[in-house]
Amino acid sequence: MTTYKVGYFVGSLSSTSVNRELSRVLIRLAPEELEFTEIPIGNLPLYSPDHDANYPPEAVALKDAVHRSQAILFVTPEYNRSIPGALKNAIDWASRPWGKNSFDHIPAAVIGASIGQIGTALAQQALRGVLSFCNARQMTAPEAYIQFNQTLFPGDGEVVDDAVRTFLSDYMTEFRDHIVRVLSVLPRQGHEQP
Repeated sequence: MTTYKVGYFVGSLSSTSVNRELSRVLIRLAPEELEFTEIPIGNLPLYSPDHDANYPPEAVALKDAVHRSQAILFVTPEYNRSIPGALKNAIDWASRPWGKNSFDHIPAAVIGASIGQIGTALAQQALRGVLSFCNARQMTAPEAYIQFNQTLFPGDGEVVDDAVRTFLSDYMTEFRDHIVRVLSVLPRQGHEQP
């Protein structure tokens, strides 16, 4: 059995992030071929091209983590109808300096949860636009806009509704299949680090 290394971003910095809980659920339901490592984003300075010639250690670590990943999963909240600034900042660091984009051709999937009824739909669309520019190979379906409540997601990676559990399990199976398809056509090449 082939194992695929998946780096994942939790777009929220909140200690009570519902998207961190969603990430636990997704990891628990994922096919066993997927091995997950969180890529932290909370300690990054704000990106500026002034750093392109001499990346700070936090940004080098970020790019190294993306480089070691064969695929990326983004689990994002929605802030003001878009993605959180911390997540965008991380993407900016990883996609620069120009010509050293760590997301080039990487299989990627986007999902998110909020307490609202649209379940991060607009944030995910905004993120998809950014990832398109970064030339990531996105899984476009199924889309997954999760309305979060603690009755449904009581903690520790549990989900109590069978239909939601099946949907999320199927989502992760499709993500695994997407990774296999992309990597069979476009194997990840080494990326020069800054």
